[in-house]
Amino acid sequence: MELTETKRDRSGVHNLAFQNDSDDGVDDTNLKGLGDNLQRIKTSQNKETVHINQGDEYINIESDLHENKRASIDDEQPRLKGHLEKRYDEVCEFCKKHKTRIHYVVYGILITAYLAVVIAACTLNFQRALPLFVVTVLAIFFICWDFFIAKYEDRIAAFFSPGDQYLKKQWFWLKWVLCAALIVMIICWLIFDTTKRGSRQLISFGGLVMYVVLMLIFSKYPTQVAWRPVFSGIGMQFILGILILRTKVGFDVFNWLGIQIQTFLEYSDAGAKFVFGDKYTDHFFAFKVLPIVVFFSTVMSMLYHVGFMQWLVGKVGWIMHVFMGTTPVESLVAAGNIFVGQTESPLLVRPYLPYITKSELHAVMTAGFSTIAGSVLGAYISFGVSSSHLLTASVMSAPASLAVSKLFWPETEKPLVTLRSGIQMAKSESKNLLEAASQGASTSIGLVANIAVNVISFLALLSFLDSALSWVGNLFDYPQLTFENICAYVFMPFSFMMGVDWEDSFIVGGLLGYKTFFNEFLAYERLSKLIQKREKGGSMYINGVKQYMTVRSEVIATYALCGFANFGSLGLVIGGLTSIAPSKKKEIANGAFRAMIAGTVACFMTACVAGMLTVPRLEVPCRILLGNASNFTDFPANSTELVECCQQLFTSANYSEEIFPRGNYSLNSWKVCCQILGQPAFHCT
Repeated sequence: MELTETKRDRSGVHNLAFQNDSDDGVDDTNLKGLGDNLQRIKTSQNKETVHINQGDEYINIESDLHENKRASIDDEQPRLKGHLEKRYDEVCEFCKKHKTRIHYVVYGILITAYLAVVIAACTLNFQRALPLFVVTVLAIFFICWDFFIAKYEDRIAAFFSPGDQYLKKQWFWLKWVLCAALIVMIICWLIFDTTKRGSRQLISFGGLVMYVVLMLIFSKYPTQVAWRPVFSGIGMQFILGILILRTKVGFDVFNWLGIQIQTFLEYSDAGAKFVFGDKYTDHFFAFKVLPIVVFFSTVMSMLYHVGFMQWLVGKVGWIMHVFMGTTPVESLVAAGNIFVGQTESPLLVRPYLPYITKSELHAVMTAGFSTIAGSVLGAYISFGVSSSHLLTASVMSAPASLAVSKLFWPETEKPLVTLRSGIQMAKSESKNLLEAASQGASTSIGLVANIAVNVISFLALLSFLDSALSWVGNLFDYPQLTFENICAYVFMPFSFMMGVDWEDSFIVGGLLGYKTFFNEFLAYERLSKLIQKREKGGSMYINGVKQYMTVRSEVIATYALCGFANFGSLGLVIGGLTSIAPSKKKEIANGAFRAMIAGTVACFMTACVAGMLTVPRLEVPCRILLGNASNFTDFPANSTELVECCQQLFTSANYSEEIFPRGNYSLNSWKVCCQILGQPAFHCT
């Protein structure tokens, strides 16, 4: 309400009606106006009283406007700057003018100090400072690489242009020569490796061929398959597998990385102990496993903010793009899935998703189904699963996902997004490192809640299904009928073709059923219990039922389970990608199920490669195996491990004067070995 007869100055409020009160001539009209004005003033004063009583929550807007105008007029008046203020402005102007040079000087000082620390550490104890030295050398190499590529990219491309043109001209016959050479090398390697280590690797190779043939038969367009991504993807799997599983350097590097990650994830115990108390490990899953997810999500968000994740994903994606011939979007998403989840990695290329083809969209979804996120990787490591094998599986499944995807849904359209279009990855939206850490922790809330409620609901549902199936089986005198048994029979042939021992294929089949119909969390939790039983060295068979597996079977199962390909993730992918690219909603819904199948097969192919390259060894001490064999009459006599133990026992006895070498074997063990080998050795007679 506006009071036209009221004016305000610094002395207070004055009303024109009060002036009329001192005049001699006052008519009725003025008296009436006086009454109205008094009523208005009273109302205004009541409102001001309310404002004051409310603790100055409201401000007189008209008064503030007048005061702001007076303040702005005062600010516009010229004033003289002091000597110190002038010097401050000069320094600011100098810093703005030479901002780039100042940055170079600061970076130079920091790099020099860092190199001095590295040199001092290497001088004191090089063996102890070896990891720091290796990381420093790699950082210097990639920094120089990025610098030269950014500055001399055109010259480098022009230098290699003649060779590139020559390869394109001769590629028609050259590709067949390379494929033939690759096949001959694999066959020769299999022959020599089989003669040296046994024939179990051949089963894994046969399984790999079987999965490729099945994907070709059920392909969307079988006659339009481009074989370069398929063979190059499988070739990259072999190369990575040989470097990691067969070479001492590669195995030591990944084993060291696994140990460091495991040690790093243990720092989450400090936060869990502070929040949940000293006895937080009494509730292992809730207070030990889930805090690891929070901690890892925070670290990944910080690495994403500083740009390290984008740089690493870009390098891995570029390698796959060059060797496999896949598009940049496919390659970047597949590389991103090594480190982040299936709904986070598409965000790296979010602006380009509305323009990708159906085959590229299928590859994006397949890459998400065939790998696991870094955050849950820490949780699986905390279960007791081998960290080095989990890391290897995550890396090897990336090229496998693209190979299977391009076989199951070949490219029939012309991709619109290429390197020439200047593809750029999305950057972090956080302002600083602390905000990035906070956002990462907050983001993990949904992930942790999702994991917890899914585990609760799925375990409850599984218990109900087992009870119902046991009731049905009891009607036919088979009360042992469970969901795990049904899945075991369904997936038993697939697990055997990966290279799992026939005795263990039933157990691995049940794990694959848990992973496919529920989630990989339940499968890895079950696998960790089997690993713990083997490490304790208890009875392998109880009432004819095998209690744990060999290490070879555990390794193959670790690779086969390392992926998000399950029906629960199917809805997650459809919802996540639809929110990112609404224009592709129909294509996402139509291709999601095929992508889940392709992701499952990609994990199986990775397990086949691991089965071909895993070096068999004795998993349980021979004295424990032979003791189990002598104590249980239903222990199978044709066990490969028992044969190896008996051969080792006889060999050691032939070169020893003692009948029982080192006193670790009993007379019953000797009798068992005599029965197994059927060998008329002098010790048996």
